[in-house]
Amino acid sequence: MNEVLKTIKNRRSVRQYQAEQIKDVELTTILEAASYAPSGHNCQPWHFTVIQNKDLLNLMNEKIKEQMRLPQHEWANKMGESSRFNVFYEAPTVIIVSGDETASSPLPLAGTNFHYTPLVDCAGAIVNMMLAAESIGIGSCWLGLVNFFFALPETEKLHIPENYKPFFAVTLGYKGEKVIGQLAPKRKTDIISYIR
Repeated sequence: MNEVLKTIKNRRSVRQYQAEQIKDVELTTILEAASYAPSGHNCQPWHFTVIQNKDLLNLMNEKIKEQMRLPQHEWANKMGESSRFNVFYEAPTVIIVSGDETASSPLPLAGTNFHYTPLVDCAGAIVNMMLAAESIGIGSCWLGLVNFFFALPETEKLHIPENYKPFFAVTLGYKGEKVIGQLAPKRKTDIISYIR
């Protein structure tokens, strides 16, 4: 099996990290891979905010968990109430991925003015980021819960550029002992239709 396919099959969502910070050269490699993702009309609408400040990550974690405990988020209450749960799994590096909404290519769907390019393009960049991380022995996890933070005034602490909307976060760090060598969950098999 070639190395690309091996990396794809070995990648896992890592939820346990060592405390040691990843090296700058590793971070640069991962971010460069993200920037080489495909994008509609090559608009490259992404921006990456790298957070390695523990105080800010702790603040974000607490603010997110406060939101998760609200009655309207019943599905998230249990996680928000847990003192042991950390939204970022104690990862030493977190990257916020934002998309330039002004860079949307006009791609109307069924006669609407819905533009989807920045979100889709940023998702592609995240996949590149996670595969690059796996290829050099760095663990990662794609996070959606961080969206609870993006609606709060404290988002200004992230210094997201104007006209950019934060979509997701990616955690990065050296894998904890419990997750090294974990096998992939069984894959669904009834997912392909052929039209020939």
